[in-house]
Formats: sequence, C-alpha cells, structure tokens
Amino acid sequence: MNGSSGRPDEDASIIAGSLEQPELFGELSHRHAADIHRYAARRLGECAAEDITADTFLAAFRTRARYDLARPNAQPWLYGIAANLIGKQRRTEVRALRALARTHHDPVAESWTDRSDSRVAAQAAQGPLAGALAGLSAGDRHVLLLVAWADLGYQEVAEALSIPVGTVRSRLNRARKKVRIALGGVDPTLVRDFQEVAGHG
Repeated sequence: MNGSSGRPDEDASIIAGSLEQPELFGELSHRHAADIHRYAARRLGECAAEDITADTFLAAFRTRARYDLARPNAQPWLYGIAANLIGKQRRTEVRALRALARTHHDPVAESWTDRSDSRVAAQAAQGPLAGALAGLSAGDRHVLLLVAWADLGYQEVAEALSIPVGTVRSRLNRARKKVRIALGGVDPTLVRDFQEVAGHG
C-alpha cells in the first residue's frame, strides 16, 4: 500500500501549500485516495468505501491547518481519519464479519475480492478469520488491519491512531494471539500467511 503514486515525502509541502492555495490539496487525494478506498472497502464494503473515502479527504481538508508538517508522509494521518470514520460504523462491520463467519458468503465479501488481492481477501476473510476479527475490540481491530491491510509500520499506526507505539505493540500482540487461535496458529498480519489461509479456504 505504501506504493502510492507520487512521493510521500512531498505530502507535507502539498498540505502547507494548500493553506494558501486550497486547490493543491487535490494532489493529496490523487496520491492516496485509491489506498484509502481499498482499505475502507475491505472493512465495510464497496458502497460504504465511497463515502468513507470522500469523508476522509473532506475531514483532512478541513483540518489541514493542524497537520504536523514535520511528518512528510500524510498517509498514516489519512488512514487514521478513515479508521475513525470506520469506527463510527462498527456495528455494520461486526455484523458483516459475523455473517461472513457464519455463511462464508456475504455481500461485503464481494468488495473484498478486489483486483489486486482477490484470492487473499476472498478466502482469508472467510470463516474463522472473519469470526475472530468480529470478536476483537475496535481498537485491536484497527491496529491489526492497519498493519495487515494498510501495510503500516508500528510508528505509522501510532501516528494514525494518535496512540503510543507501546500501545500499538500491545494491541497488535493481543489481536494476533486471538486471531492465531482462530486460524490454527497462522499469523494474520503476514501476507504469505494470508495466502496460506486462502489456499485452505
């Protein structure tokens, strides 16, 4: 996911410039909207992802004056906004995950089968994994999925969620333990392991 178009080291300068020239902010959307949309679609489904993505960039635009310009890459900030918006739809996400765990088929699963990782998402998000994700607290689920699906590092997750790195580590460890049990010992944050699960889907 970190392979967004454009160079993240220029995000802060785009945000700074947009304070005087608001139209410049569109470049930030151009660079990161596809990643935010993909992440939101995996969490809530394609229809909700459109709204989450639009609302993420609207919130980012409105609060851009408070952005820490010492952070050159705005991607963690954008994921944090998206995660907060997704958190407001927690019931929808949990309901979809539980349905997927129960039936191994749910409309949300269709959006998870997007082009780049259809095999991983379609199969790995079924059954035990979906049930385990539904059983996590919102905070633990945010951390786990920002690492596994948004490909953020610990520091980036900490920035995204405005929590200490130590909290990221403890939440991730707790989430991994719960999900590993559901997956028979497979680490859910490793793409290779997601692919192994997909192969046994």
